[in-house]
Amino acid sequence: MIILPAIDIMDGKPVRLYQGDYDKKEIVAEDIFETAKSFERAGAKYLHLVDLDGAKNGSNQNHELVIKIAGMLNIPVELGGGIRSFETIKYLLDNGVSRVILGTIAIEDEELLTKAIEAYGEKVAVGIDCKDGKVYGRGWLAGSNLDYIDFARKMEKLGVKNIIVTDISKDGTLEGPNVEMLRKLKETVKIDITASGGIRDIENIKDLLEINLYGAITGKAIYAGTLSLEEAIKMSDKQA
Repeated sequence: MIILPAIDIMDGKPVRLYQGDYDKKEIVAEDIFETAKSFERAGAKYLHLVDLDGAKNGSNQNHELVIKIAGMLNIPVELGGGIRSFETIKYLLDNGVSRVILGTIAIEDEELLTKAIEAYGEKVAVGIDCKDGKVYGRGWLAGSNLDYIDFARKMEKLGVKNIIVTDISKDGTLEGPNVEMLRKLKETVKIDITASGGIRDIENIKDLLEINLYGAITGKAIYAGTLSLEEAIKMSDKQA
């Protein structure tokens, strides 16, 4: 399992939200570039970026910033949040982003998702953000009647190779990930699963290692000091 440290970007700053609430924003570091470099120095093999402005309103105001981050690191970078056109997908992947994460589009535009997968394969992942088992889109502001397991099965059939699964009610809470939900999903689909949301400490990393997931995203726990990124990476490397 790989550990992906996360930087959520809003107005060009690294922030964290609580349960996806844009009104509960906390700036977690002074310098976004130094934060990215510090994660690389700690041994991270992949960096997870979220464009919160994009997720909320579909803007691409942070894309140049993301491309700059990708260009200065020696590790791959993935980006999610507000990527809602083929042109945007192409632009990001052509300019140094290694993987894009589609959320709203995966729910609303199957044709575009299929086109992106056919063109870029494993460089396209899908974010499954859910609350009470139902899938949410548009920056977690729009609910749906889609069951997360049914949706994951559909993504697998369409050729998606990697899903990032977030329990919105856990995100930013440091209450631990929804292990039961992740285990159930792991038993249902064969695609790579990355867990996101709620990780607090090394015990949570152990719990996720037991499920044998592809990856785990952690942000707030690193910033809050409840999880050592280096320790999490070492533990995950040992099991690999």
